[in-house]
Amino acid sequence: MCTYTTVHADVDGSAKGPGSAWFHAGRATVYFDHPVHAMAEHTLNIDLTDPAGDPARRVALELTAESARALVAAIQQALAAVPEELKV
Repeated sequence: MCTYTTVHADVDGSAKGPGSAWFHAGRATVYFDHPVHAMAEHTLNIDLTDPAGDPARRVALELTAESARALVAAIQQALAAVPEELKV
């Protein structure tokens, strides 16, 4: 069953996309749905895009729920290891 729940987050960073070209990543779209490519019934899908740029220029992730949780934990662990003054 699909929930069609989609969450958007404004982000500020860079992503490397098609053709190995870097672009500004200004928006993350996150949703749990059927994947396009991953071999799983459902995945947590994350698309990083530049809202002001070409919509076809994006980085897409399709992660199993277990992998998505592991990624969240790794991000939290990496951020916790960095001194506060560097996280400006």
